[in-house]
Amino acid sequence: MKSAVIGGGSWGTALAAVLADKGPVIQWARDPIVADGINRDRRNPRYQSDLDLPEGLTSTVSLESALSGAELVCVVVPSHAMRRVMTEAAPFLRAGVPIVSASKGIENDSLMTMEEVISEVIDPSCRSDLSFLSGPSFARETLLQMATAVTVAARFPSVAEFVQKAFSTPYFRAYTTEDVTGVELGGALKNVVAIAAGVVHGLGLGHNTRAALLTRGLAEITRLAVHRGANPLTLSGLSGMGDLVLTCTGDLSRNRTVGVKLGQGQALSDILKEMKQVAEGVKTTRSAYDLANREGVEMPITTEVFRILYEGKCGRKAVEDLMVRDLKRERA
Repeated sequence: MKSAVIGGGSWGTALAAVLADKGPVIQWARDPIVADGINRDRRNPRYQSDLDLPEGLTSTVSLESALSGAELVCVVVPSHAMRRVMTEAAPFLRAGVPIVSASKGIENDSLMTMEEVISEVIDPSCRSDLSFLSGPSFARETLLQMATAVTVAARFPSVAEFVQKAFSTPYFRAYTTEDVTGVELGGALKNVVAIAAGVVHGLGLGHNTRAALLTRGLAEITRLAVHRGANPLTLSGLSGMGDLVLTCTGDLSRNRTVGVKLGQGQALSDILKEMKQVAEGVKTTRSAYDLANREGVEMPITTEVFRILYEGKCGRKAVEDLMVRDLKRERA
């Protein structure tokens, strides 16, 4: 099977390497340095540059070349770039070829999920081919072939099952679901809670605080997802609780790293200047805050992260304000 991976970042490279176990893969990268490095040295010079890539993986800066003859298309670009990239790719997509989005986020201005964004810009004949891959999966550990499990969501079971088989290897296991909404919102919103978890760590607070944060974070993620039509059980699975735990506790988490530095008193602008990769949670926090307000869903942790990121609120004051809110029943 010939696959195309759209995106030259760390996670795109990891998924391209997984797919290369099944056949040739062409990875599209906007940066010619990335494409040249993959072709010349079998390494991505920008991301995980110390790790070798499979022989069957090549790269190009041409979307048309990447998509020509592809039997599977995997899109792994930052959520804020999804609309632009998929608009450019749309003329080269063919109906009947599965399209897998592995991007996690909510578009800022429109408050659309990646499913809604992609569906708006591709030909209607390709919309039934969409699926969404999410779960606890650091790119580096995937490239090192450490056992990883994810979920593939699609409106049509046959599409999810095709993608499941395409990605599954002895070290990368995929499960399927039809709950696209739950998988997409779980994957996007956990990044917001991960920033909060980093702030807690940066403030020097302990395991009690982190456990409470993760639990109540999952509660508000589930509240919004269910309001949008998701199955609550999805949020207790790999794309919900699984991804939340990984991103909130793992040292490889970019979003947690942003939070740690904020908790230590660094300015957001300085933190982002230092980072080589996108921390999706920074932009998603604004989208999640606006979406929760539009939908009338209470999300206190998301609100406090928004105030830290965009209003300059002190992290310690945010924790205090969360703790002294009106008392209520746990399942409220």
